Amino acid sequence: MAPPKKQAAEKEKLEDGDIVELFWRRSEQAIAETETKYGKLCFGIAFRILQNNEDSEECVNDTYLRTWNSIPADRPDRLGAYVSKITRRLAIDKYRESTAKKRAAETVMLFDELSGALPDRTNGEAADKIVIRDTLNDFLCSLTPENRLIFMRRYWYCDSVRAISALMKMTEAGVNGRLDRMRRKLKDALGKAGIDT
Repeated sequence: MAPPKKQAAEKEKLEDGDIVELFWRRSEQAIAETETKYGKLCFGIAFRILQNNEDSEECVNDTYLRTWNSIPADRPDRLGAYVSKITRRLAIDKYRESTAKKRAAETVMLFDELSGALPDRTNGEAADKIVIRDTLNDFLCSLTPENRLIFMRRYWYCDSVRAISALMKMTEAGVNGRLDRMRRKLKDALGKAGIDT
């Protein structure tokens, strides 16, 4: 028995020029043909950036919409390169957005961690802000270089305790213990300077 023809197994794909012409005629078939020809390529690009099926599928669908909206003004010669570029930009934007949200959540957590050592910012006057700044500078100068690095990596660069422990070749418990002692030392220093925490 002869194997089925390739056309029967897989829909015949239109040439790029024909698909672009469908976009120019505002035929919704253009999106279906783009998906047939370049759907896997676009999904692969999005997934390599986002590492998430749902986000990658959303990105590919956004690619079709962006292509639909932009092709009447553009007439790309190489549709594959055109949709690939759109997918890549959309995936990078989505990655940056999700990373920014995660980073914001981590920042809130860090402020919560430091809240016992730092004063309530809403009650400070200009003179208090200068005292706080000077006390923080003195506090940082009083730390050993190793502890200063741990403190700065955690509260300035927002590194995770795991990342700091790997960098410093310490256990996570050791890093947490040092951070706890430094927060208490900072609170004491601010108290001695007349700043209530």
